[in-house]
Amino acid sequence: MWRTVGGVIVGYIVMGAFVFVSFTAAYVGMGPERAFQPGSYNVSVLWAVTSFSLGLVAALLGGFVCVRIARRSLGPRILAGLVVLLGLLMAIPVLTADASSDPGPRGADVGSVEAMTKAKQPVWFALANPVIGAVGVLVGGRLRRNAAVQ
Repeated sequence: MWRTVGGVIVGYIVMGAFVFVSFTAAYVGMGPERAFQPGSYNVSVLWAVTSFSLGLVAALLGGFVCVRIARRSLGPRILAGLVVLLGLLMAIPVLTADASSDPGPRGADVGSVEAMTKAKQPVWFALANPVIGAVGVLVGGRLRRNAAVQ
């Protein structure tokens, strides 16, 4: 049981660390002009695709590490459930936001912290992230299990 708990915790930490580092690097590489739609804090299609891709890689890594530590498929299943739960909780502000919370026009020089706090994502984006994350965790967990069988 403790291996499973440890696998879930370490898997989640790996996911969080990868997301932090990769998203920061992606934003620095892209800059605000490519990460957002012109003059606004609405995320661009490029950012959406990059976000989904990096999120999927993070989930695959998290599932892989989780099952490696847990040594059973229960770990990634618990981690996937946690990803869905926390992802839906983080989607609540997007679902409940109204037009009056508009941060206004975006300037040319936007730091990563300001971008993170003011970014506006569509509802479908906020709801799809936890699903993609959970699927990635489960697939990552199966990669390790399948590799161990061969």
